[in-house]
Amino acid sequence: QGAHKIDEMFSTKELKENIPMLLGIIGFYNSHVQNHHSRAILPYAQSLHKFAPHIQQLNMESNGKGINIAGTVKLEQPTTCPVIFGEPGTNGQHSFYQLIHQGRVIPCEFIGFMESHNDIYYQGEMVAHHDELMSNFFAQPDALATGRDDADLDAANEKKEMYPFKRFDGNRPSLSILFKKLCPETCGQLLAIYEHRVAVEGLLFDINSFDQMGVELGKVLAKGVREVFSQNRKDRDTSKAKLDGFNSATQGLMKAYLDYRNKHS
Repeated sequence: QGAHKIDEMFSTKELKENIPMLLGIIGFYNSHVQNHHSRAILPYAQSLHKFAPHIQQLNMESNGKGINIAGTVKLEQPTTCPVIFGEPGTNGQHSFYQLIHQGRVIPCEFIGFMESHNDIYYQGEMVAHHDELMSNFFAQPDALATGRDDADLDAANEKKEMYPFKRFDGNRPSLSILFKKLCPETCGQLLAIYEHRVAVEGLLFDINSFDQMGVELGKVLAKGVREVFSQNRKDRDTSKAKLDGFNSATQGLMKAYLDYRNKHS
């Protein structure tokens, strides 16, 4: 039902009410107008710990192309799809948030939920565990947007010599999506939003989002490696391995691999 609702939204709603369309346009603007060539997917729900890898595969396999849809224009680097990565909630905060606040500008997409599957509150604590998590959900995009200047550091009584290290530029792009709760319906909505968004970006990039020629090439070349391994299993002699069809670096690696296998298996 959730995915179907988004299908209906995508096909019937005007732009201002069409979430997948808006996300696609925002993504295009960030990557092709502002030239930000990565994107962080940040769900504040541990149950969605595989969501960012799924969107990574969906987006980069569909839109990671180097030729336009007509096959007539080679796209310049960096080409189309940004590099997609992400982690749930506070895991990412202790992994790469330092980079997104004071290093590279990386558009961030925060996903949060009003209800928790297991909302724990202990007497005497200031807030429930889910409120603690969501405090970060609301604070992080605010920090990206507003940053921290000398006036803020003055107000916090920071030492002057620390100012260069504690300044934050701000004005870093992010968007936030807030659901009531994570359930099968909203999970379907979330998946469908990002699937349609990929199609929108593919249209704006003028590419074919529905082939994976890059994946196929690796599989074709793997057949040749497999044939070498098969023959080596019979010969047990690395010197007889036919490695001429591979580049010199790969030949060296394969020779080391075959030598080891012949001695230890």
